[in-house]
Amino acid sequence: MASATSFYDFKPLDKGGKEVPLADYKGKVVLIVNTASQCGFTPQYAGLETLYNSIKKQHPEDFVILGFPCNQFGSQEPGTDDEIQNFCQVNYGVSFPIMQKVEVNGDKASPVFQWLKEEKPGLMGLKRVKWNFEKFLVGRDGKVKGRWASTTKPESLEQPILDELNKA
Repeated sequence: MASATSFYDFKPLDKGGKEVPLADYKGKVVLIVNTASQCGFTPQYAGLETLYNSIKKQHPEDFVILGFPCNQFGSQEPGTDDEIQNFCQVNYGVSFPIMQKVEVNGDKASPVFQWLKEEKPGLMGLKRVKWNFEKFLVGRDGKVKGRWASTTKPESLEQPILDELNKA
């Protein structure tokens, strides 16, 4: 992880355990969210899907949301990867990629989240994710441009995302 210089250096796993080279998203703006199916913030899936569709209409090839399910906060994501995918599609019509379940804090944290937290610490410099549905925005250059708490509604991120998309 120490040699990683951008978001594009990582290869997290999809729900089937296949590597997804984040280099495939080079030149795009990416919103990364740690998710959970049994959380008070779970209805944010609907807001994320609305945000995704709204921005994709204006920038069809330039934006993606990546959901990373996590069971570290109150055991609120206990399902298997297949159960999580089904839950997201049936209940919220999620069309953006949902990756394999990961840990976001601690010794077993996903390298992607280790890097995101290092690049954009939280309040008071804390290098941990506080709860489900924390959001990180990665610019076209692979650098972290923003970080928002779980309480931030996805719809409120449309302008920061559009601002990043409209940069030369």
